[in-house]
Amino acid sequence: MAHDDRDILDVLKFELTFLEQGGYGRSVRTPWKPTHSFQDSLSCLNFGDPERTHPCEECVLMQLVPKERRGESVPCHHIPLNPQGETVETLENQENQQVMEARLEQWLRATIARLESERAAKTAASH
Repeated sequence: MAHDDRDILDVLKFELTFLEQGGYGRSVRTPWKPTHSFQDSLSCLNFGDPERTHPCEECVLMQLVPKERRGESVPCHHIPLNPQGETVETLENQENQQVMEARLEQWLRATIARLESERAAKTAASH
């Protein structure tokens, strides 16, 4: 099985930048079609691939998906975004794009900060 060798920190930073630049607004080419977090950005291994030829198990984001949710059709939509357990899936079902994007942005900032802190601690410990 192939493996996604992207750095998770780079993927999350890209996703945050994409979100900040209005990335999940309706597409100009297909304004009738709703967009989906992670899936409709370059963060997704299957971006622009309607056949979804890359199994989600290969994605670097899988390490953030709870083990019991990894079998879902879109596992990254089940990453807990806050202590209340909200996920992209639950927030998209509420059909409030602004709330979903705000929660996703908060989660991205917190996760990026945590990962950077963990890496800094590892680097300091190895010196």
